Amino acid sequence: MAEQKIIDRETYRAIKKMSREELQAFLMRYANGLLEKDRKFLDLREVEKDLRQIKGIGDKRVEEIMAVFEKHLSV
Repeated sequence: MAEQKIIDRETYRAIKKMSREELQAFLMRYANGLLEKDRKFLDLREVEKDLRQIKGIGDKRVEEIMAVFEKHLSV
């Protein structure tokens, strides 16, 4: 099985020349990038649509629930 290259040669050379602080900053940016790729996204309009299908939950209650979602997702 072929080995997968995670970083290219140019990046490897740049890393070798970095100070500890520069490397730490680079790794933090890299980790944040990985987290962003793995993060799942929530379609609020689809959630609202599904909530409206639940028997016993009216429009006012759906609006209140959606406000809570939006607050916690910083929308």
